[in-house]
Amino acid sequence: MAVKKLRPVTPGQRYRVAPMFTEITKSEPEKALVVTRKKSGGRNNSGKMTMRYIGGGHKQKIRLIDFKRSKTDVPATVKAIEYDPSRTARIALLFYADGAKSYIIAPEGLQVGQTVVSGENVAPEVGNALPLGKIPLGTIVHNIELKPGRGGAMARSAGSYCQLVAREGKYATIKLPSGESRRVLTTCMATVGTVSNGDHMNVTLGKAGRNRWLGSRPRTRGVAMNPVDHPMGGGEGRASGGHPRSRKGLYAKGKKTRSPKKYSNNLIISRGKKK
Repeated sequence: MAVKKLRPVTPGQRYRVAPMFTEITKSEPEKALVVTRKKSGGRNNSGKMTMRYIGGGHKQKIRLIDFKRSKTDVPATVKAIEYDPSRTARIALLFYADGAKSYIIAPEGLQVGQTVVSGENVAPEVGNALPLGKIPLGTIVHNIELKPGRGGAMARSAGSYCQLVAREGKYATIKLPSGESRRVLTTCMATVGTVSNGDHMNVTLGKAGRNRWLGSRPRTRGVAMNPVDHPMGGGEGRASGGHPRSRKGLYAKGKKTRSPKKYSNNLIISRGKKK
């Protein structure tokens, strides 16, 4: 994907950097693979606002994505590359040889008409899914399972990828986009390639209204509130508010929030790069 800088014919266009949809080949989703998305506007069943800054937005339908790639050794043809409003990556519509259809996260370089397959003994080519124990070292992968059979959980957003760097016993070592290295069971599935739409990070919305179309309402800064409303509120003049923290008083910058008893602590070899 590429991005385009628009001519500043309106104030909203002046700073906008818009995505280009040249890789998308189909505008309407497959009817059998979508479900209705009901929006709550941040309200609970009694109408009380329980989540702030949520509301409005364009109507969306949820595309049912196959993160498990459980249809093994059945070749599938890529029929279309589509847009998904609820994720940053593009999705690919697959037609399997046995008549089934499914959506997968489209890797970079996947083309319409290409054949992909999932299984233990398939070739490690872009779009194919196979266990980490069968993928050559150094391969770039995405949509990686954390537990066998549960479905891909890591490296699913636009432009994400991990690298398989080592294997020892029943564990494979992968390097995550954050720089963290961790061990994953070699029986976990992963898809070869990088997630599509890598230029998503370069998109600039250009105006507040475009953020409203995405379902976000204006966010009030804590320092602009009164002391009764936020720990960082109040003060004479434009007070900075002290240490950044949430409305509940939890520090926002630098405080470690990971549980020291988390099950995966012993699987992490090295942490990501310090900022």
